[in-house]
Amino acid sequence: MKFKIQADFKENLDVVLKKCGYHLHPRYENSYIRRLSNVGFYPRWHLYFEKNNNFYEFDLHLDQKKASYEGQTAHSGDYNDLNVKNEIKRMLSVMSKNI
Repeated sequence: MKFKIQADFKENLDVVLKKCGYHLHPRYENSYIRRLSNVGFYPRWHLYFEKNNNFYEFDLHLDQKKASYEGQTAHSGDYNDLNVKNEIKRMLSVMSKNI
């Protein structure tokens, strides 16, 4: 699910996203993840972002499992369900404390 905010954060975006529980994805630029448990790598939240002028444009989804086939990026993911909407609300609440 995509969402956009206009903000000048007190700290850089890496710090703000860490406060939301997200960490840099080990392989992708402008990509962050937040694991849902300490066991395994999935399920996990996966967040992409771009900065355009004064706006941050985010794209969030929930990766349920790893891609099924070698060399593929397709996976089981939730993009627009209630869990994703609730995670966005949680993130915006944390982010609003850093503006």
